[in-house]
Amino acid sequence: MIIFGGSAGETLAVRTSLLTGMKLGKVKRQSFPDGEQYLKIEEDIKGQDVALIHPLGGRPDQLIMEYLLTIDALKSASPKSISVVVPYLAYARQDARFHPGEPLSFHLVAKLLEGAGIDRIFTIDVHLQRVPSLKEVFKIPATNLTAVPYIAEYINRIYQPKNPIVVGPDDESEQWAKVAAAKIKTDYAVLSKTRFSSTEVKVKVKGGESVNVKGRDAIIIDDIISTGNTIVEAANLVRKEGARKIYVGCTHPVLSLNALPLMYSNHIEGVVGTDTFAGPISFVSVAPVIAEALTSKKK
Repeated sequence: MIIFGGSAGETLAVRTSLLTGMKLGKVKRQSFPDGEQYLKIEEDIKGQDVALIHPLGGRPDQLIMEYLLTIDALKSASPKSISVVVPYLAYARQDARFHPGEPLSFHLVAKLLEGAGIDRIFTIDVHLQRVPSLKEVFKIPATNLTAVPYIAEYINRIYQPKNPIVVGPDDESEQWAKVAAAKIKTDYAVLSKTRFSSTEVKVKVKGGESVNVKGRDAIIIDDIISTGNTIVEAANLVRKEGARKIYVGCTHPVLSLNALPLMYSNHIEGVVGTDTFAGPISFVSVAPVIAEALTSKKK
């Protein structure tokens, strides 16, 4: 298999290549004066399995167009198969029409990615709230990988929390809280969230029960941190319930507005993210997750 990295996935492609021993493919890129993109695959891939690692975070519209151009260029070179890894899948949170006149963004982007002519797609901890699985939006084989075990292991190793408990800030996060708790061999709890706007949320204990955090260090696990408001609400709640120290882990550290200083100013000891959305807290790489998926496919 030959691995290619999109313009936002070059580092991940290098890391995955080093982990797997697979060849790293070369792509020439440039922009025309009018802003249009140009690229050229500079490898002989005829009859070869190829993989494209292409996150869609930060500048999704431009990256989606780059993706379409890259897949078309790859297909023109007659590979045996094309697998795509999209570590951060943009537009996945718009998975329903919340108001009349809105687009169904998640399904539309999925159609674009699939319709370009790929054989398989991998994502990592994609936001699936009202969609049961990727099978609901993709007709080709689609796998949702997870980076949560690596995040939990990192927090446990670096911060060495005392008698830790993993906390999911809302119902959807239970899937990740369960995985994180299993990784570090502890228990977990899940809170309930009500969203009033893109920046205003309220978190409470499910069913009015207490959370078993008294005297323990809490590790809050979620898929995405955007504004940080959900994390702060959850942190304040577990602190009132008696938590000793609070740590936070997420797969996709989008960190819009003042999310990071907001969390630190609310006495959160440490915040850990991955490089699906590269930034100041991307301490955990998802390259091992990608490498395992691609080598499993190869076998």
